[in-house]
Amino acid sequence: MKQKEILLNSLLKENTLSLSDLGNEEIGNEHLFTTIETPMKANAFDMSDEEKIKKIEFHFAEIMETLGLDLKDDSLKGTPERVAKMYVKEIFSGLDPANKPKAALFENKYQYDQMLVEKDITFYSNCEHHFVPIFGKAHVAYISSGKVIGLSKLNRIVQYFSKRPQVQERLTIQIAKELQIILQTEDVAVIIDAKHLCVSSRGVQDHNSATVSSFYGGKFSEEATKAEFLKYVEMKTSY
Repeated sequence: MKQKEILLNSLLKENTLSLSDLGNEEIGNEHLFTTIETPMKANAFDMSDEEKIKKIEFHFAEIMETLGLDLKDDSLKGTPERVAKMYVKEIFSGLDPANKPKAALFENKYQYDQMLVEKDITFYSNCEHHFVPIFGKAHVAYISSGKVIGLSKLNRIVQYFSKRPQVQERLTIQIAKELQIILQTEDVAVIIDAKHLCVSSRGVQDHNSATVSSFYGGKFSEEATKAEFLKYVEMKTSY
């Protein structure tokens, strides 16, 4: 994170600064966020997916019209519907708890008591401040408390929390906390290394920078365990 962003987030955590003290542009440019939970309205799921698609289609057509685009053109006339379906069914599908992956646990019959690392999980998300992509790799690890989880479920949990408007720090924490609950252990670590198009395609237009965020719970907060995890993350594969 940039120095100013770190300072502002620290002041927010200490309750010495309120987001209401800042302008909308400053909040967005500094990637500030308010809660660990994704901010949702109480009636977020009163409408069906089909109703949401119709409503988004209408409003996106209005945006395109306002921009001066000709929706009678064969290439553009289906765009509002395509965008609406993409929002509801794909890139923001993680907003709906009904889409949360069902993660079954299994007995650790092999008595494997070392860390398990699933690295280089590709994810795509969207910045909640500008609705442009965040994409990169997630690395997750845990030490079994007597239960294990299928490897593909680790990927699916990352994807679920990615598919919503996000801030990278929140995404990191949400993945880690969910794994701690499912795996019934504090011994969970998550690292996310990502590019933000709100940084590279607008604003400062920095094409080279990347953002790294991390969470170390339980034994992973110990330096030796953390170092072992980081060694595996940095390890080059030959396949």
